[in-house]
Amino acid sequence: MKLLNHIPAWLKNKYLISGLSFIAIFLFFDKNDYFTQRSRVKELNNLLESKAYYQQEIAAEQHELEQLKNNPGTLEKYAREKYLMKKDNEDLYIIPEIKAQKGK
Repeated sequence: MKLLNHIPAWLKNKYLISGLSFIAIFLFFDKNDYFTQRSRVKELNNLLESKAYYQQEIAAEQHELEQLKNNPGTLEKYAREKYLMKKDNEDLYIIPEIKAQKGK
């Protein structure tokens, strides 16, 4: 009983105790606590960035597809570069790239 007499009155206030308990529960102990929400916001931002990147890539690929459909010169260039195709009267020489080795 003596111990309770030494505690200041504002610390014995039931509204303060319940308010602090409420804040502690939602900051640390709830399944959707503050730290979980922060990590989810970071993950959402990363997903939005990757979405924007892939939308740009899709737009570039659609533009390239339209060029391949409408321009025969682009189609021939694409076939030569990607699939190493050639005309009947041509010779094709493939020169491999030599990669620089580390330490030499």
